[in-house]
Amino acid sequence: MLALLKKEVNSFLSSLIGYLVMAVFLLSVGLFMWIIPGTDFNVIENGYANLDTLFLIAPWVFMFLIPAITMRSFAEENKTGTIELLLTRPLNDLQIVMAKYSAGVLLVLFSLVPTLIYFISVYNLASPPGNLDTGGIAGSYLGLLFLCSGFVSIGIFSSAISNNQIISFILAVTLSFIFHIGFDSLSSLSSVNGGFFPSLLSQIGINSHYASMSRGVIDTRDVIYFITLTAFFLLLSKFILEKRKW
Repeated sequence: MLALLKKEVNSFLSSLIGYLVMAVFLLSVGLFMWIIPGTDFNVIENGYANLDTLFLIAPWVFMFLIPAITMRSFAEENKTGTIELLLTRPLNDLQIVMAKYSAGVLLVLFSLVPTLIYFISVYNLASPPGNLDTGGIAGSYLGLLFLCSGFVSIGIFSSAISNNQIISFILAVTLSFIFHIGFDSLSSLSSVNGGFFPSLLSQIGINSHYASMSRGVIDTRDVIYFITLTAFFLLLSKFILEKRKW
């Protein structure tokens, strides 16, 4: 499994995909935080030393970048026929899925590490320097990592059911959008009549759980939700691989 994980990571980093993803993410967040004027996201114009912009913008950027990372995970293997060779290795289906999933999460983690530069900048801009809720920011980073983990598992599943990378990308973006904001929007529309259903829809969606964690509040219910969401799509991916043996 470690050999496959290393192969996947090297595959990302030996091509432009890995570096492009990191560059686009950092550039997108950096533009909103420091460059684009006339918005509430601009730290300098807003006058508040915080990283709220990062945790607001990052999910929307990753909603497109993570599918770009994962779209080739299984789709390319399916198209070229190398999936059959992969399945003959001394690895079970779950180990193969976990290796590709872990590679995606590692690349996301690599993208988040440079954002510490933003943290250091805001830390020094605060009055007095260091007047930040570092515990809350750490919790927000953890929430963002959980959210990205869910997006990666959705991307792996989308790649497993297709042999076309473009279709895999579109499906992953669509599913990520539905889980991130779709259920929350449906909850808002159905809340007119009240009742239990709107609350259930909100809890199924990612947004309400991420919003809580992005404030630095680590609730076990939110952690369990993200673990369950990730495990659900990874098990679906494993099931897709198993179907090839029937």
